Amino acid sequence: QVQPVESGGGLVQAGGSLRLSCLASGRSISSYAMGWFRQAPGKEREFVATISWSGERAYYADSVKGRFTISRTNAKNTVYLQMSSLKPEDTAVYYCAAENVGYSGQVYTRERDYDYWGQGTQVTVSS
Repeated sequence: QVQPVESGGGLVQAGGSLRLSCLASGRSISSYAMGWFRQAPGKEREFVATISWSGERAYYADSVKGRFTISRTNAKNTVYLQMSSLKPEDTAVYYCAAENVGYSGQVYTRERDYDYWGQGTQVTVSS
């Protein structure tokens, strides 16, 4: 099994940047599609970004497009989420998710398509 572990969260002022990391243990994620989701207080968890196993395909929620970048380094079993121009509405717990796609080009934007989840890392953006 794959166990994703997020890190890099914290407190940042509006307009600032943070880079989240997701280090997966248990097995290689080289054949896995990876995703980032977030859950703000009192709201449901929502899709943020996803990336194919090769890194060639990436999709973003409209709310973060142009500000966030998802990337991965398979040799390090790690996925990243670079967040820039942060807004108070980006405040949430950010979760990393993994799904074995067997080296297909599939990516997923729905929670139910991912089998493996991390515990989350808190991101707080102050105004």
